[in-house]
Amino acid sequence: MPGPLQGVLVVALEQAVAGPFATRQLADLGARVIKIERPGAGDFARGYDRTVLGQSSHFVWLNRGKESVELDVKRDTTVLRALIDRADVFVQNLAPGAVSRLGLGSLAETHPRLITCDISGYGPDGSYRDRKAYDLLIQSEAGLVSITGSPDQPAKAGIAAADIAAGMYAYSGILTALYERERTGRGGAVEVSMLEALGEWMGFPFYYTTYGGSAPARSGVHHATIAPYGAYRAGDGTVIQLGIQNKREWQSFCATVLLMPHVAADARFDSNSARLAHRAELDAVIDSVLGGLTGPELVARLESARVAFAQQRTVAEFAAHPQLRERDRWRTVSTPGGDIRALLPPATFRGREAEMGAVPALGQHTEEVLRWLGF
Repeated sequence: MPGPLQGVLVVALEQAVAGPFATRQLADLGARVIKIERPGAGDFARGYDRTVLGQSSHFVWLNRGKESVELDVKRDTTVLRALIDRADVFVQNLAPGAVSRLGLGSLAETHPRLITCDISGYGPDGSYRDRKAYDLLIQSEAGLVSITGSPDQPAKAGIAAADIAAGMYAYSGILTALYERERTGRGGAVEVSMLEALGEWMGFPFYYTTYGGSAPARSGVHHATIAPYGAYRAGDGTVIQLGIQNKREWQSFCATVLLMPHVAADARFDSNSARLAHRAELDAVIDSVLGGLTGPELVARLESARVAFAQQRTVAEFAAHPQLRERDRWRTVSTPGGDIRALLPPATFRGREAEMGAVPALGQHTEEVLRWLGF
């Protein structure tokens, strides 16, 4: 079956992560995404590294299923205007004011059915509007770095959390605008800032800090406010992440995993607040038992106890995850450097396969698109 966005044309003046992440989701759903790139250089994410068959890992992740058109929009906006005239959606994550300088600031008036999506670091106004906004910088401004890491050292998230948050809100905003246009016949303007997108994800620490009087403590791989919740090691070195969140699981863990049911009733450990206050003593009890088990023995006990746990995997181990293999979630995607593996998009439509088209070479579709436009 064709994708649900078959027939939707998306024109994207995009670079790096946030914009490309949003439009790749649309391409996976069947939209035609025409990506405008700088002549000779393209999206600067193309040059981040050369790890994927000589190509950038970021670029192949974010740009499958798109058409690449080389165009100097500063010198000649004729082709860009012709594309926008035919587009359903126009996405851009250029510097603030760049679209207006191209003479495209009044699209809502001239193209009433067009959906525009502007992605920025800090929003289109305010004193921060002109600041450069990269992922680490936004993670810092939003407070994420301050609550991530160990007690001694803050750390950024290991993925581009701010970019991905902005890209996902842009994607969902565009889908909402397309749905509204189906009902009203009119397009609309979607604005997403990285700071506000990540700020939404910071809801728990915001409320905890604002109304509790102090920020959640940095606790490494342990939870700041729940115990036992975090990494524990079996005797053979296998690292298991526990997530005990209620009384039933705590009692079952003590009885079936520790084989020490009396620990659940110990006054130091009989409530989450008590366990937090005596975390060092709690960890000593847990470690004394888990250290005498192999990884498979520990997993068997945890499964029998029906408590929440996970194996701490490396990226390479994730790439070979049995659950993804059993659910047949991997596909092959073509790139200019050769075929690569890619995960199916998380949202699965029963009876319909995601498009997952090829990753384009720089300018691969320029001539084809120009002919289509009549140039």
